[in-house]
Amino acid sequence: MPDGIVVIDKPAGWTSMDVCAKLRGAFHEKRVGHAGTLDPMATGVLPVFVGQATKAVPFAEDGKKEYRAALRLGLTTDTQDTTGTALCSVPANVAEDELRAALPRFLGEIGQIPPMYSAVKIQGKKLYELARKGVEVERKPRTVTIYELELLGREENGDWGLRVVCSKGTYIRTLCHDIGAALGCGGAMSALRRTMAAGYTIGEAVTLDDALARGAALLRPVDSLFREHPAYTIPDAETERRCRCGNPMRASLADGTYRVYGADGAFLALSEAKDGVLTARRNFFST
Repeated sequence: MPDGIVVIDKPAGWTSMDVCAKLRGAFHEKRVGHAGTLDPMATGVLPVFVGQATKAVPFAEDGKKEYRAALRLGLTTDTQDTTGTALCSVPANVAEDELRAALPRFLGEIGQIPPMYSAVKIQGKKLYELARKGVEVERKPRTVTIYELELLGREENGDWGLRVVCSKGTYIRTLCHDIGAALGCGGAMSALRRTMAAGYTIGEAVTLDDALARGAALLRPVDSLFREHPAYTIPDAETERRCRCGNPMRASLADGTYRVYGADGAFLALSEAKDGVLTARRNFFST
């Protein structure tokens, strides 16, 4: 069975789970998952994990993400993007300098109220299920981090381009909505493309059609997800046996996170070194 990661450039109109379902059939593997949901209207980087690699999904979800978004000022919708029903539409006479001056207040840790059209659960029910019934409930703000927020200029249709680097859990459409609210004219997201997730960039992504045609040939090894961490190769068979049994190992390493390999080059674990002891955070060898 295939194991690894394929970085998909998700097409518009597909849910992230649609992509996984398609690849599940193509790879003949039930264990297929993704890191970081993209709304159907969004395109771009969607890391998909196959087989044993699904163990790495939690590590991929927590990293920074980068987006290119389009902001339409003067429009407010029930979904906070242009796929929704318009609630208010007014002329937006906002100068570039005015918009640029509004952006710094959204940098750093900010509170976001999850949109009603989202998969967030309140009392066991997904918000979008309630929204479709016309029900709106109170939502508490959630803390997210905007690391970078850059105005890219005006697009041909009059919308404004934004580049956003943010933490897990950030709703870019809510960011657009909130920027519009801060300017007093309302705002909605009109386009979204994720250009980086889990350390993978759009330049590394492949189309879904290409992935379906070439299959396992496009799978990246699971340790590619951890490439920023140094590698450590276990020096002897007895220590490797301990590792494969899930036991901590003595190792003369500086404190930190390491990719751990066996003598044959097989990726065994992502481990944490502290005070000369190497302890697995997650094992990736087959049992």
